[in-house]
Amino acid sequence: MRAARGLRKDVVETCQLLFQRGWVANHDGNITVRLDGDRYLATPTATSKGNITEGSLIEVDRSGKRLAGTGRPFGELGLHLAVYSRRDDVGAVVHAHPPHATAIACSRGNPIERPFIAEAVVSIGAAIPKIGFAMPGAEATGALSAAVDDVDAVLLANHGAIAWGADVEQAYLRLELLEHLARIAVLAQPLGGVQPLPDSAIKSLLERRARAGLGKAADNAVRTPGQHSTTPDRATTHESASPASPDASSATLARVIREEIMRVLDQSVTK
Repeated sequence: MRAARGLRKDVVETCQLLFQRGWVANHDGNITVRLDGDRYLATPTATSKGNITEGSLIEVDRSGKRLAGTGRPFGELGLHLAVYSRRDDVGAVVHAHPPHATAIACSRGNPIERPFIAEAVVSIGAAIPKIGFAMPGAEATGALSAAVDDVDAVLLANHGAIAWGADVEQAYLRLELLEHLARIAVLAQPLGGVQPLPDSAIKSLLERRARAGLGKAADNAVRTPGQHSTTPDRATTHESASPASPDASSATLARVIREEIMRVLDQSVTK
């Protein structure tokens, strides 16, 4: 695992990215990182992401109790802890309000639920569901928990978006791609809307995703494509429970996407 000082630096840099890109306003958004044991590094509540420093970060336990730092835990911490409790392959969770994704989260329908570009399937998975609105607390945590096993990013109705991954970089990049997809969907609306990928392409891409070792959601999607379980499979294990280094995971993901896109293009040419 990356040293605690390095993790603090990663969180602060990601907070700056969220702030600079306009994905958060006021005290919006939050980030957590899994430390050793049952401890988690977290951004404090009531603090602009543009003002977060390494010293302002707090540490909490799995119940949400503060263990270190002077700030207070944020109200949506239960959502993050729900992800960690069901996914031992997850090392970080990032929540924000990117404008296009939040526009979809706050409107009727969900044009990004079904993938329409190959990169989305490999990077995020078979679907990006919208979780029904719920007030912070047990109701919201329960609503999110129902989807955590099988996906790596979701829209939160009338709220925003949240994504998770092996480390802060992967969680942030999944959120970035979610916002990119939402922007494309909004731009495509006057043209008749996005055209989802065919089932055959999604199946092949999901298999590639699982082989790349991208976590339990990737494995679950191959076993039950298009379905979202509501109970955790505690017997499920993953060959790569310990996350690979960010550089190795990024290189593998880029290679998988390139190979699959070239394969699809080759098939189109030969038909």
